[in-house]
Amino acid sequence: MQRWTYRKPDNLVELFENAVELFAYNHLFGVKTPDGTALRWMTYKQVGDRVDNLRAGLASLGIGKGDAVGIISNNRPEWAIAAFASYGREARFVPMYEAELTKVWEYIIRDSAIKVLFVSTPAIYEKVKDFPKDIDTLEKIILIEGSGQDSMEALELIGAQHPVVSVQPSPYDIAVLIYTSGTTGDPKGVLLSHGNLTHCARSGYHIYPELNSSARSLSILPWAHSYGQTAELYNWFQFGGSIGFMEKVSTLAQDMALVKPVFLIAVPRIFNKIYDGLWARMNAEGGIKKKLFVAAVETARKRRLLSEQGKSDALMNLKFALLDKLVFQKIRAGFGGCLKGALTASATMNPEIAHFFFDLGIPVYDCYGLTETSPACTMNCPAAYRLGSVGQPVERVKVVIDKSVVEEGADDGEIVIYGPNVMQGYHNKPEETKAVMTPDGGFRTGDRGRIDADGFLYITGRIKEQYKLENGKYVFPSGIEEEIKLIPLVANAMIYGEGKPYNICLIYPDFDVLKRYAAAHHLPTDPEQLINLKEVQDHITTEILEYLKNKYGGYEIPKKFVFLHHDFTIENGMLTQTMKIRRAVVTKVYKQEIEQQYS
Repeated sequence: MQRWTYRKPDNLVELFENAVELFAYNHLFGVKTPDGTALRWMTYKQVGDRVDNLRAGLASLGIGKGDAVGIISNNRPEWAIAAFASYGREARFVPMYEAELTKVWEYIIRDSAIKVLFVSTPAIYEKVKDFPKDIDTLEKIILIEGSGQDSMEALELIGAQHPVVSVQPSPYDIAVLIYTSGTTGDPKGVLLSHGNLTHCARSGYHIYPELNSSARSLSILPWAHSYGQTAELYNWFQFGGSIGFMEKVSTLAQDMALVKPVFLIAVPRIFNKIYDGLWARMNAEGGIKKKLFVAAVETARKRRLLSEQGKSDALMNLKFALLDKLVFQKIRAGFGGCLKGALTASATMNPEIAHFFFDLGIPVYDCYGLTETSPACTMNCPAAYRLGSVGQPVERVKVVIDKSVVEEGADDGEIVIYGPNVMQGYHNKPEETKAVMTPDGGFRTGDRGRIDADGFLYITGRIKEQYKLENGKYVFPSGIEEEIKLIPLVANAMIYGEGKPYNICLIYPDFDVLKRYAAAHHLPTDPEQLINLKEVQDHITTEILEYLKNKYGGYEIPKKFVFLHHDFTIENGMLTQTMKIRRAVVTKVYKQEIEQQYS
């Protein structure tokens, strides 16, 4: 692999210790009190002291250079404390999701040769307590929520009595081993170095003026993924910001109000759901509230269009100021009242929804990356953005479009990434590493894209997911699926049609929305009964076809629909941890229903 020159700080230990010194008494982590009415804050120094203690505790267990320390936990202060204690011992950190199959945990622990494993709760401990009997490398399991001899608390107490200074790793040393839950086969362990991760944290900092010591984030995305780590956790140490924690998805609104975030690291789905929810509420309430909302949206749109032409209208500005106070200010209050913007990845924001949030005063900037690129490759930002794109390359990263691997005449190609963000390889998989790396050090993403004249990247599809219909026409299913999922009645969708005369679509409805429709039309509200009604199926079909007709070619729009009673989930193996559809699994489970659509 190419050895890049990394800029200081070039390792996560130095990054963290600098932050503890510079921002010792700033708030760092805020956790909800048991009654859920307030936040209990830890300062940078308090977190630093615990890292020091746990680092020494890990040393007492024999953890040193190159050893693997694992964790099964959602985001919490202890996640970061365990990570930085491990980095200070020159160990590699291996994060895993709480919402994961036990067999996947076992595979990762065995493949990465984890020596010490942290687990968050007694329930998870019960599932993994016998792993050391079958996995030779696993020597110790440490419980975070506990107080016995095998607890994190006990290990920190041991460390406090026998301090051990930190070791600053080389930028080329492996910091984390992140397993990608691919759509096929076993997870692949992505080896990311200290230089990879510090580079990515730096690349997103200076281009966002909102990021300063008063910036607060609500931690929504898992730190078990590189996006949450670099864009939020490591990034925040650079300016002394603070991070509160979302309790769970269902408490997002309450958590927003409590934490009052200034900037969010998120995914488009969150904003899509908020947008759909706002319109659903306005449609349900009707009357003056809806009229004011529609007027605010339309006035903001007209004002923006004038601004794009370099024009302004005093009367319209006055009208907008009034409607902003009556409507938009109340919506912003729902985000805590302090939110100035957000960065989103995993899919491109729908331009209509993106425009809405820009008009609302909460700009949402798309970016692009993969686990293998640590992940930042391109970003939109306040100084340079283009809605519908995923931004321009970040500092020292080069994006190349390889047209040699796509059909002749295409205006796009495979996205190849060069830079100090590119991974060190796949753990224990030299052939897989070789397959995705170019001879000159580029990473083949497998994504299709194009770059406009100003250097903005647009994602056009996924090479492995694209297929041909019977008529030879190419289909990129994920883009169509994302559009369909913007329809309030739809929770999930999968397009199928490889080698077939036409596409079909598997649909899992949003039953909360559907129940409101059922109540308004005097239909049964039981989900099992509801989804089997022809009237309901016809209504959803009409909504989808109407929405897609001006967005896609006729051959791309599905001709038939299969309505599902069960969603695609991580638990049933149909979704990856990053919410990508495992198409082979879904196709196998619903093989009979799919085949019936072509008979």
